[in-house]
Amino acid sequence: MRIAATLISLLGLAACSAAEPPSTVSAAPVELASHIVTAVNDSARPEADMQRDAGRHPAEILTFAGVQPGWRVADLGAGSGYYSRILSGAVGMDGEVISENMDWIVERFPSADEAIAALAEERDNVTRLVSPVPSILDGYDNELDAAFMMLIYHDQAWVQEGFEAPTREDRIAMNRSIFNALRPGGVYLVVDHRAEDGTGDSVIGDYHRIDEAFVREEIEAVGFELAGESGILSNPDDTRTISVFDPSIRGNTDRFVLLYRKPL
Repeated sequence: MRIAATLISLLGLAACSAAEPPSTVSAAPVELASHIVTAVNDSARPEADMQRDAGRHPAEILTFAGVQPGWRVADLGAGSGYYSRILSGAVGMDGEVISENMDWIVERFPSADEAIAALAEERDNVTRLVSPVPSILDGYDNELDAAFMMLIYHDQAWVQEGFEAPTREDRIAMNRSIFNALRPGGVYLVVDHRAEDGTGDSVIGDYHRIDEAFVREEIEAVGFELAGESGILSNPDDTRTISVFDPSIRGNTDRFVLLYRKPL
């Protein structure tokens, strides 16, 4: 799938500053940034990644986050590097992508770490990082322009057999580490599968979904301010009561897109 750099309408987009109420919705068309379109259309991207683009809308997501050439961006819980690879192209050689996997991911899914190691070997602007959840970006104080956490916040509350689940205190520490790593004005983009309202983290084991309000509360507890939210990945036909891996909904779940900012 190739994306043209034309004007498109991001339905349900709320691109609001800290001075505006987060519910403000912009109906104006948004132009996809050319450096982002070029990164998404990169023919070197794996075919399996490109097949996911229709459901993930990476060009719209990066444009919504405001990613610029020269930025230093952390891709947190990067998996095998779907977003790390796109971000690498978007920020260019003057920028940097910190492609991070939590230590439990590396232990449970070693092939993901191998993929990131290969990507870092291939691209000079990608740095591989493995870190514990509570200290996820320790050592990067005020250095980063953005942090992405794509479809994996819920996994930081997933109770798995044989693994010690991160606690609320661990996640608060994680969010504080991310806050500290960002420069003033830096952004934190969080995308995840919506659970039914009021379920908190109770259905993660069954459905791999998380309550949006639960996530918001934990992120805002460390000082982040909501800068915007987008409906580009919303799906009102998703009942939110089945697993995200169910064939009837996989790749097309109802997802929230939250853009937070570290105050100036």
